[in-house]
Amino acid sequence: MKSVKISLGMAESVKKFVNVVSKYPYDIDIRSGRFLIDAKSLLGIFSLDLSKPVVLEVHADKCDDLIGDLKPFLID
Repeated sequence: MKSVKISLGMAESVKKFVNVVSKYPYDIDIRSGRFLIDAKSLLGIFSLDLSKPVVLEVHADKCDDLIGDLKPFLID
């Protein structure tokens, strides 16, 4: 499993993010505080407080291609 911090501040960003992660077969979750939701769920993501960074959890060991596609959302 790999975890990275991402920022999804605007609605347009969320739509682009879901389009990217939906292309991959891995199980991908977003953790915000005590909430854990499916990262491929547009409505689930909108139910979170997106004013702060969230943690993306990818349930795969070799996911460098996905991480590369998510560069615009990553926080160092």
